[in-house]
Amino acid sequence: MPLQYNEFYNEQTGLTVGLKKKLFSKKSEYQLVEVFETDTWGNLMTIDGMVMLSERDEFVYHEMLSHVAMFTHPEPKRVLIIGGGDGGTAREVLKHPSVEQVDMVEIDETVVEASKLHFPGVGDFDNPKLNVKFEDGIEFVKNTAASYDVIIIDGSDPIGPAVGLFERDFLKTCFDALADNGVLTSQTESPWVESYHPSMKKVFTSLGDLFPITKMYLSYIPLYPAGMWSMACATKKESPLSDEVLKRASSNTYLLNSLDYYNPEVHRGAFALPNFVKRIIED
Repeated sequence: MPLQYNEFYNEQTGLTVGLKKKLFSKKSEYQLVEVFETDTWGNLMTIDGMVMLSERDEFVYHEMLSHVAMFTHPEPKRVLIIGGGDGGTAREVLKHPSVEQVDMVEIDETVVEASKLHFPGVGDFDNPKLNVKFEDGIEFVKNTAASYDVIIIDGSDPIGPAVGLFERDFLKTCFDALADNGVLTSQTESPWVESYHPSMKKVFTSLGDLFPITKMYLSYIPLYPAGMWSMACATKKESPLSDEVLKRASSNTYLLNSLDYYNPEVHRGAFALPNFVKRIIED
């Protein structure tokens, strides 16, 4: 029988991926980081047994988490990424010509190590605009004096070191660290997995209390639990669905031609939520 990776998100229900071999395994101070060569999805990174990314589908998550925020802001210059140790979110952010500085705060250096070794096409770690800081992102935001145009929360599921990324106190410090027209995006789990619903509800309730505009949007990532994934967009001024935002997204044809998932039509359509998803955050 061939080797298999299994991730169960409800009893014995979950994901199975065929493996060829293990490429990397290291238990850091925070978590177990592993990389496998698969039979279909290229290299696959897991953290504590949960899929973080594969070479074949990583572009969906990174493009949607990044470009919705980046086009919603009229001219993002300073960007903060919390987590994102694989480098994919920073890669997408750095495609925007207005960007002058990106601070990526990753708690676990092992994630960056694994990505540099086995996902060389994902990160843009040599870009001079990127500053990588190995520290607790929650503490960093709490203590920073900097003001950011965009903050992107690219954390793992709400267990272990990522638990605090779903708490109201942390989201309040993010609000305070944003400029007057600042934009925040965050991954907020799968609507199909009931155990995630309390965390999703908590995040959207907190963001709704803090920001004038808060919306959920969706993307479709094959190797994440049940395939449908939710994300949050919260802004201090402009709606991500305004005509100006969609015009900005449409006008940058050079950037759009470099992407594999995101486009202005996807941007607009991603905010159309099925009723069962609306009820998770509205009831």
